Amino acid sequence: MIVYEATKQQFLHDTDNDDIEDVILAHFTARTGKRVGRSEIDSWRGSLGYMAKVLRDEGLPADTGLAIELHIPQSSKRIDFTLTGRDDAGGKNAVLVELKQWSTAKVTAKDAIIVTALGKGLRETVHPSYQAWSYASLLEGFNEAVYDQSISVRPCAYLHNYVRDGVIDAAHYQPYIDKAPLFLKGKDELEQLRAFIKKYIKYGDDKAVLYELANGKIRPSKALADSLKGLLAEKPEFVLIDDQKEVYEAAIAAAKAASSAQSRVVIVEGGPGTGKTVLAINLLVHLTSLGLVGKYVSKNAAPRKVYETKLVGSITRTRFSHMFTGSGAFVDAEPNVFDMLIVDEAHRLNEKSGLYANLGDNQIKELIGAAKCTVFFIDEDQRVTLSDIGSKQAIRAFAEAKGAVIEEYNLASQFRCSGSDGYLAWLDHVLDIRLTANERLDASEYDFQVFDTPDALHEAIEARNGENKARVVAGYCWPWRSKKDPLADDIVIGDYRRQWNLSQDGSLWIIADESIEQVGCIHTCQGLEVDYIGVIIGPDLIVRNGEVITSPDQRDKQDRSIRGYKKLMKTHPDLARQETDLIIKNTYRTLMTRGMKGCYLYCTDAETAEYFRAGLAS
Repeated sequence: MIVYEATKQQFLHDTDNDDIEDVILAHFTARTGKRVGRSEIDSWRGSLGYMAKVLRDEGLPADTGLAIELHIPQSSKRIDFTLTGRDDAGGKNAVLVELKQWSTAKVTAKDAIIVTALGKGLRETVHPSYQAWSYASLLEGFNEAVYDQSISVRPCAYLHNYVRDGVIDAAHYQPYIDKAPLFLKGKDELEQLRAFIKKYIKYGDDKAVLYELANGKIRPSKALADSLKGLLAEKPEFVLIDDQKEVYEAAIAAAKAASSAQSRVVIVEGGPGTGKTVLAINLLVHLTSLGLVGKYVSKNAAPRKVYETKLVGSITRTRFSHMFTGSGAFVDAEPNVFDMLIVDEAHRLNEKSGLYANLGDNQIKELIGAAKCTVFFIDEDQRVTLSDIGSKQAIRAFAEAKGAVIEEYNLASQFRCSGSDGYLAWLDHVLDIRLTANERLDASEYDFQVFDTPDALHEAIEARNGENKARVVAGYCWPWRSKKDPLADDIVIGDYRRQWNLSQDGSLWIIADESIEQVGCIHTCQGLEVDYIGVIIGPDLIVRNGEVITSPDQRDKQDRSIRGYKKLMKTHPDLARQETDLIIKNTYRTLMTRGMKGCYLYCTDAETAEYFRAGLAS
């Protein structure tokens, strides 16, 4: 979809004779039926006038194709300004211009991330050159007209209010500026942008290339699909074993058989370490290689960012990063727009989406509605917040409402915790999640140790970190002071002083080189694993006379996991106690199953530590 399309000549006429922002607004309303915020209207007014100045050059053909707000199918992304035509050799070209009204910015240490004024304050966002380049990469990898009809996509960014200052054009961002040139404020910069455009558009096309681009079928290119398959083949951690392979083949068959007329929903249940995420990534890659269009979906950013990073090899992350998305991205999705959606950690899905949990209807319903085939990977014992509503029952109900064929599978083979199903059963027993016959743990099967001090625990984990596969995590019982003060300590227990997971690493904390120094939380390790995990149990879980007692009031007030429990206590106190008790126990169960070879434990409460020691076989 294109909000506004014209030739260069028509655009300049509209700019000269009308308020261009009103013209674009009328087109936007007619095409989408939606409202536009004042800030976007202001950006049209501020930026399109500058683009009109750029285009007032007789060297640019009057019949050059022009689009404003070219929508990238199956995403919420729109390209600000697109010009199409042919170069000196007759080749088809599309010049993408990312427009920004920025005037100041701050460099960050993160790749392609910069800080600027957005909305009511400063916040991190992607660098404009990266943004333009990523849109070009998306078109190159998924727009059939681009890779089959040889349309060359030429991205750039134009910040017409920004004076070159060594920040926006810092060396840190140069690799992306090389891919998508950056043009700033000033007459010389304007002339350089004109020259860039004229290099690729010598002859106009009267929008012919633009129409090819806008109407190009969306499917993955063979080059991208083959590259992704090659990356998986080189990584042994992605090899499927036993029942993983069986479920994999069943899910492939379901996706191939699904259609708009007969959709399918596949539910795959499995405990910690049964390979749900590895299976999910394999499915995404293979189904993409078959020409199906889909995404890997998770509420939690950590697993999708880590696995997205692990796929980087001979191709850049930008080529496929849009295939990894959050669960709230389908509020306005059209019915069956995707061939398949692979939903990892479906137990973490929420009812509503958006920053304020006020968008959409129900994430399960939206995901099923948006795809011909939706594959849900779920472990109901890993619900760790009150807002987690994902359940097999709810998935079945929405699938039946759509009329979908439902298939259910179970992953039983245990690849984490040294393959010890006994350890998982013991955890369920000692945490009082459910009674099992495993009252004692044989530590010879799985390396489980209880430490007297947090320092001893951390030292033991550091000693196990030879291959960057050991980390310390904790329950969210301490405030995150270092988020505002980089020098502040967060987890303070006697002389033990550490910070929460590194802010600059974000969702990649568990694989960052220096994160062994910090302490992670449930949000940075769920769905992921290391060889050895060190777990600090805080005062939100204690044991008295053999009874496991949870205390939601001991969680830090910044923790969103049990947000709303006080309100629930007033209306349904028994339910509130039951739900928060389960959330806290599930949180520690999840943390204590992140280690493939061992779990080391420290409890802030001495009696609780003795309780876990007593659970070890002598």
